[in-house]
Amino acid sequence: MNKPHTSGKSEVLLGRITSVFGIKGWVKVYSYTEPMENLLDYPEWTLRHQGKTLTVIKTDGRKQGKGLVAKLKGYDTPEAAKLLAGAEICLPEEALPPLAEGEYYWNQLLGLQVFNTQGQLYGKVDYLLETGANDVLVVKPSEGSLDKQERLIPWLLPDVIRQVNLESGILEVDWDADF
Repeated sequence: MNKPHTSGKSEVLLGRITSVFGIKGWVKVYSYTEPMENLLDYPEWTLRHQGKTLTVIKTDGRKQGKGLVAKLKGYDTPEAAKLLAGAEICLPEEALPPLAEGEYYWNQLLGLQVFNTQGQLYGKVDYLLETGANDVLVVKPSEGSLDKQERLIPWLLPDVIRQVNLESGILEVDWDADF
């Protein structure tokens, strides 16, 4: 499973700018992509910040410590770069590479209704967690849910995750209601 999160109907959230790096206007970037350096493959980013949207050109970027740093055209001072701290980095969904059958971007799973194999509704996928062993769906109760319990369901194909139907918005799991 690939990691991008959703930010809108046709855009995918791939990361965020966290802070300034150095004195020449570079920014620190947190990437949601796997591997994280994949974010640097895209030269044009759409930034969403404080209710505004702007397009920026990445002129340089590299891995730095446990994260990434990037240089954006027109942001040449720490003061200018600081204005971008907290901005979400998005791309149009069609700009992302196609996935093999049975693979999904995280944003495609958000909001799916989760049913067990007995047809009981657990709720909707609220977000996903990355753990060392496997990714985990966080399913929050919704209208019509079996109960009010939040469930953590491991992304294990085909043992736990039995079927994903993006068109109908349904994900079927083999997961006991008591977990």
